[in-house]
Amino acid sequence: SKKMSSGAADLRQRKKQNCTESNKMAPEERNKENSKLGRWPKYMLIQRFAKLFFGCLAAVTSGMMYAVYLSTYHERKFWFSSRQELEREITFQGDSAIYYSFYKELLKAPTFERGVHELTHNNKTVSLKTINAVQQMTLYPELIASVLYQAAGSEEIIEPVYFYIGIVFGLQGIYVTALFVTSWVMSGTWLAGKLTVAWFIINRTDTTRIDYSIPSRENWALPYFACQVAALTGYLKKNLNCSAEKFCYLLVNASTFTFMMMWEYSHYLLFVQAVSLFLLDNFALAQTEKVHEVYKIYLFSLFLGYLLQFENSALLVSPLLSLVAALMISKCLQMNMKKGTFMSRLLKIMYIYLVLTITVTLNFLLKMFVPHKENEHLVKFIEVKLGLNTNKNFTMNWLLCQESLQAPSQDFFLRLTQSSLLPFYILVLIICLFSVTQVVFRRICGEPLKETVKLEDGGIGERPEIVYHVIHTILLGCLAMCLEGMKYLWTPYVCMLAAFGVCSPELWMTLFKWFRLKAVHPILLALILSMAVPTIIGFSLWKEFFPRIMTELSELQEFYDPDTVELMTWIKRQAPVAAVFAGSPQLMGVIKLCTGWMVSSLPLYNDDDLLKRNENIYQIYSKRSAEDIYKILTSYKANFLIIEDSICNEVGPVRGCRVKDLLDIANGHVVCEEGDSYAYSKYGRFCHEVKMNYSPYVNYFTRVYWNRSYFVYRINTVISFQS
Repeated sequence: SKKMSSGAADLRQRKKQNCTESNKMAPEERNKENSKLGRWPKYMLIQRFAKLFFGCLAAVTSGMMYAVYLSTYHERKFWFSSRQELEREITFQGDSAIYYSFYKELLKAPTFERGVHELTHNNKTVSLKTINAVQQMTLYPELIASVLYQAAGSEEIIEPVYFYIGIVFGLQGIYVTALFVTSWVMSGTWLAGKLTVAWFIINRTDTTRIDYSIPSRENWALPYFACQVAALTGYLKKNLNCSAEKFCYLLVNASTFTFMMMWEYSHYLLFVQAVSLFLLDNFALAQTEKVHEVYKIYLFSLFLGYLLQFENSALLVSPLLSLVAALMISKCLQMNMKKGTFMSRLLKIMYIYLVLTITVTLNFLLKMFVPHKENEHLVKFIEVKLGLNTNKNFTMNWLLCQESLQAPSQDFFLRLTQSSLLPFYILVLIICLFSVTQVVFRRICGEPLKETVKLEDGGIGERPEIVYHVIHTILLGCLAMCLEGMKYLWTPYVCMLAAFGVCSPELWMTLFKWFRLKAVHPILLALILSMAVPTIIGFSLWKEFFPRIMTELSELQEFYDPDTVELMTWIKRQAPVAAVFAGSPQLMGVIKLCTGWMVSSLPLYNDDDLLKRNENIYQIYSKRSAEDIYKILTSYKANFLIIEDSICNEVGPVRGCRVKDLLDIANGHVVCEEGDSYAYSKYGRFCHEVKMNYSPYVNYFTRVYWNRSYFVYRINTVISFQS
């Protein structure tokens, strides 16, 4: 270990001097370098410039084409340009409707400052509740979009909804461009970038949720994370010139902070990244100084995010802060310990255990002393998922039934295999893992890392940026195997790593070196395969999937919901302005957006009070008395109740995961006989009984509107018990 530490120290010292070597170079050496440059004709510089220019052009073009593709597909799916404003707004469902409704409110405000004040002291959205919507719902994307819309003077040029979704589609273009650049930086050829983009678009069902929820926070945030990963990839490279290193460092700074401001769960993803960097540094496969600079960026972003997010305590108790603080403390302990002593060697051996212990202890202490409520539902969900907690209420059972929070289905792996992505990813991952294992073993034996890795060396595992991506995709893959919703974080980097691998001569050379290939020159064969394999993959993907994509864009789909349009029209025309509506959280989000009326609940799951409200109001689909339902609704000052036929008569594919089944379980209305379960209560199901118009239901509720999908009841303020 002494040899290993001294070798790492030598490497760090050499790297630290890289940026100053050119300034301190002796005149004779400088003249020698200049003569070398002069000896080669200008075609070398022209070749490099042409490669960079066409690569950047291909990256930007790929991003722009993807943004145009999304816009065209969205238009074909919803017929957006031919819809009225109300019909357009109905396409925003659930939490998406809430985010867009606040964007509308900001544009309607007399001044931007007034709009922000109304959002931070919002008492017009949820009854009996004043919320800081900017903090609770992470509305920084809407703040930025409204500022840009008003500053650009776009009122007469483009409608607000087109401007809003245009920004999101533009960010998706940046997302694709960042993935392109990452694979290009890793492989050295922009052919890898084109293949990354092709796989990303073909597997769009599993790489992005842009089709289902345009305004969701992850669609705003993940493009910035992709930019951060691209910059970090360049920053970790060996022999990087000073200008490029500074540019990458600044880009990592800016993108990390922006990512943290855009998504409330960003610090969890950054925690996974920090673990990857910790393992990379612990195996002495990267410059320690660079890794610790990234840790400082995390601290800076957490501190600034805490201040700008209204002193968000969730950032203080985040595992990211505890891990980074533990790493800093462990580094100080190592530096202050005299080298060569028994304690210093013991610390070296126990380093991982030390960091883990300090991280857990710090996180426990922070949670003890820092008051926090944010994201507690996540902790409870993880406990139930791992079997550490058996207390399953309605909310927890409902979360466990969500498809995105279950293990991925076989269809997911089948889709990745049909596009040839999964087989090539596994091949690249295995080769890289074996190579990294070899390098780690040599480092343990005291062999120093090579300062430059040549193609003929076949040492793909000696490149720190490659090792980082291998660890990162494995960690994200483990999460994706537990929760299907995590596939949207993992699959894009699967596309990138697989494309890098098949286009990288170094990877093929590493493979040939293991087999000791002598029949054909291995370098020549590696170069040929790094061009031939991706070309063959590209042509096969083009032949099989391009016609499908063009068909998808040419087909005119129809999304029309006349019942919801009629309901929203009735509310705007007939309901009092001060009315409060109660119903399913998803419908309440649409009502808030389309009408502006106050609601009793919202489709948000990061607040305990809102979760409790959702559970209580969902009781309208349970087997409880009219009096119980009346008391619940009046406790939230609700004036109107909306029953959805689709929930009341739901025939779900999984018995036990329907809303009414979950309510029966939570309320103890389930009787088990001979292995079968039956719902039993002395009261009928409320949503059915209230439609019958008999006492006591008509005493509490009066039907005022109905269509095929919705039944609206006025909640009586004066109760008559005459039958």
